[in-house]
Amino acid sequence: MPELARFRAIHGPIEEQTLPSVASILHVDMDAFFVSVELLERPELRGKPVIVGGQPNQRGVVTAASYEARKFGVHSAMPLRTAGRLCPHAVYLDGHHAKYAEWSDRVAAILAKFSPIVEMVSIDEAYLDLSGTERLHGPPLAATDKLLRTITRTTGLPCSGGLAATRLVAKVASDQAKPRGLLWVAPGSEARFLAPLSVRKIPGIGEVTERALRALRVETVEQLAAQPLEKLEKIFGQWGTALYRKARGGDSYEFVIDAEPKSISQNHTFGEDTDDTAALSAMLSHLSQKACKRLREAGLATRTLTLTIRYTGFDTYTRSKTLSEPTQLDADIFIVFQNLFREHRDHRRRIRLLGVSLSGLTHGAEQLDLLSAERRAKLEKLTRATDHLRDRFGFGSVQFGGSLRSDDSESSGERDEKE
Repeated sequence: MPELARFRAIHGPIEEQTLPSVASILHVDMDAFFVSVELLERPELRGKPVIVGGQPNQRGVVTAASYEARKFGVHSAMPLRTAGRLCPHAVYLDGHHAKYAEWSDRVAAILAKFSPIVEMVSIDEAYLDLSGTERLHGPPLAATDKLLRTITRTTGLPCSGGLAATRLVAKVASDQAKPRGLLWVAPGSEARFLAPLSVRKIPGIGEVTERALRALRVETVEQLAAQPLEKLEKIFGQWGTALYRKARGGDSYEFVIDAEPKSISQNHTFGEDTDDTAALSAMLSHLSQKACKRLREAGLATRTLTLTIRYTGFDTYTRSKTLSEPTQLDADIFIVFQNLFREHRDHRRRIRLLGVSLSGLTHGAEQLDLLSAERRAKLEKLTRATDHLRDRFGFGSVQFGGSLRSDDSESSGERDEKE
């Protein structure tokens, strides 16, 4: 994986923050990503309504729906049973998260060839800063067109892009461009572009805020932009300040390479609650390895390890252990999670979610045991070789003992977080 950028908040009076004069922020969004990956192996399903996430009679939610299925009102996060009623003739597929992660890594590697600043915000979307890349790829608009075509030609996966002066407008633009489209919003035209759109198109505005705005007779971004800052702050507090800025196309983030995460997390929600010890142990190993790889990609080591267990009924428990010295090795970290799980698991209850989190992050790693320096050196060499193979062939290509095979890592909700 390439070295990825992150972002941080810009603080200061809102009147001092002006929009950039160059459209160099690109938002790349993979179209119906999970479905598109499945269609690579099952091309006969192209043009048919396809829903990924499980079977229509199962508990769980839709993780992705093809555009043919969306015509029937099916969308991600919808309960599978609801999707089954809306589109009973669709093809329903279980998810294969490890496979999606491998393809995401391949897309990220392509993105890194077009800009040194790439921020993967999820498995299927990313921001790039194309400023300063003109000598290699031409002006940002030409580079964007070349990039999107390269992704589809190389991977066979469709994607869309939005190019603008800010992250917010770039994201809205890519959404408007779907599917297989590119939308460029020229600097100075942000407000005009956003004006006719529903306020729900603005990232961060959900059902609760939409209802509150509708009570104010505000349904479009243009109507939101017409509201006085003082009024929005009185009703929404600090969120009102953000709404005022967002309605004008501004956002409060900038790219930085050195904005290090405070924690790295991996979670998995099982399609059906389980008490299968072998399956739980394998998933714990898988999550630990995923978190460890991301830890090393960031050039960091961890001291505090936190295990999360959520049982049937959504009762959630966390247990942590702080090491005497930081480490970034799978062997050190997994044994801690394994011990925490054995010690604190309630065998009488089925488990809905498992999660691991690494915090207390520092640069580099000290040896936990000076007497095993030779063994540790071998482990570090093995880890570097494993990471190299995963970068080249996908995460599921190499797994340490006890973990999941790539074809077993089916998930209704595995996700990673970096704070």
